[in-house]
Parts: sequence; C-alpha cells; structure tokens
Amino acid sequence: MTTTTTSATPTTAPITLYDIALAPPVEKTACSPNPWKARFALNFKKTPYKTTWVPLPDISSVRGALNIPASRKFADGSPYHTLPVISDPATGRIEQYPSSGEGDLFPAQDLGFVFGRDLNLHAPIAEAQVADGPAAPYVKFNTNVDAVFSAHAQLMAHGMPFDPATAEECKEMFSRRIGVPWEALAISGAEREELLRLFEETLGGLAELYMDDPNGPFLLGNRASYADFIVGGWLRMSRGMLPREEWEALKGWHSGVFGKLHQALKVFAQMD
Repeated sequence: MTTTTTSATPTTAPITLYDIALAPPVEKTACSPNPWKARFALNFKKTPYKTTWVPLPDISSVRGALNIPASRKFADGSPYHTLPVISDPATGRIEQYPSSGEGDLFPAQDLGFVFGRDLNLHAPIAEAQVADGPAAPYVKFNTNVDAVFSAHAQLMAHGMPFDPATAEECKEMFSRRIGVPWEALAISGAEREELLRLFEETLGGLAELYMDDPNGPFLLGNRASYADFIVGGWLRMSRGMLPREEWEALKGWHSGVFGKLHQALKVFAQMD
C-alpha cells in the first residue's frame, strides 16, 4: 500500500481517499470509475486530501479494518467489496461515498437519462438509494450511467491493467466471484464489433443531454457538476481499459461530446 498526498494548508489535516492500485506506476494506471468520481469532486471543491492506494486483493481487509461492510452483493449473495472510501481525520468519520455538496456540486438540472435495457452484469452496480435535497436526481443519474457502461464492460475486462505481481491472483478472484473463467470474458471479431455498435448506440441518450447546451463541454455548458464527474469516472475507465483505437473512436461518437468532456475534466484530475 502506498500513499500520495495533495497540497494541504499547514493547519488542515487532509482527508484520505482510498483508491484501487493497479499496475505501477499507480498514478498513471488508475482507472476505477468510482474513485475517480470522488477525486474529481474533491479537486473541484479544492479539498485537501491524500490518496492511499490499495491493491485489489487487499480491498476486503482494508474495508474490514475500517469497519465498513460491503455496500453491494454479487448475485450469489456474497459481499462485493470495492472502493472508494473516504476518511476525514477532522471529524473522525469514514464515508463510502463523497458528500461534499455545498450547493454548486449539485446544481439543479435535467438529469433525465434512463438506461432501461435488461442487464447481464458480472459485477453489481450501486442501486438508486432514497435521497433528499439537491443530490437526489444525481443518485438516480449515477445508477443509470453505471448501468450503461457496466452493460458494455466486457469490452474492457481484458484491458484491465493488473499489477503483474498479483495479476493471476486477481484474475482468479474475479473468476470465482462471477462464476465465469477469466478467459471467457474475452470478446473479439464480429461479436466485439456488435457490442461496440450497441455501446455507441446506447450512449446516444446520454450524449443528447450534453447536446442541450451547444457551448459545452459540461451538461451545464461551461459549469461542471457532479453529474459530469459521474460520466467522467467511466470515461477514465474506458481510456484505461479499451484498446487505443476503440478509445479514440468513443471520444468521437455523437459529435465528440465524450472526448470534449474527458479533455475538460483534466483540470479536476490532479494527482501527486
């Protein structure tokens, strides 16, 4: 486990963001969508924090040490331990998700995108939880965005940048969890082309939201919000796991809205 620290004022103890360590250097290969959502939000709020990198096989034990139960389950009922986790030494609180609202992170906007296709997922997505206040539409939006990317995650599975030191252990762990041999997740040829086509097609509804304001690149034009960070987290995963030519194609889909968003979010992607 290694730690990196963002800049913090001398009088402020930074919070800790627990992220998933993949192949070294971990700062270059980080592509887990949910930790990226949290990182974007922390940087957007200019909140001092440090990143603690947790190897994939150690996630369950780290969450256990922090006394945080799994928030999701696999189809067989077994716990699905994942990250991020945020620990705030100023309050002593440990959070599974970022909650740094303060108004402008969750501005009122149309977040009507719905992904309704039946899913055959290898990992459970976060369910839409009951929420009040300005964050409520964002919770539903997060579930739908998670669903549309997760439904096509087989395109990315074999591009996961495992740490060579634990790669075989991680593949075995995933295979055991989902009940499918790791090799069976590979997809190529005409089958891959069809899934790519469906991916582009189903992202169309999400892209339409980005086309409502022609100035872009965010849903609210030049104003970023947590909704953009939700999409941006999955774009980071796509960038890190898709073959280069498919990532370049994704950036150009639907008038290039996702490529423009990814580029614009780099200002909130700082890591030491």
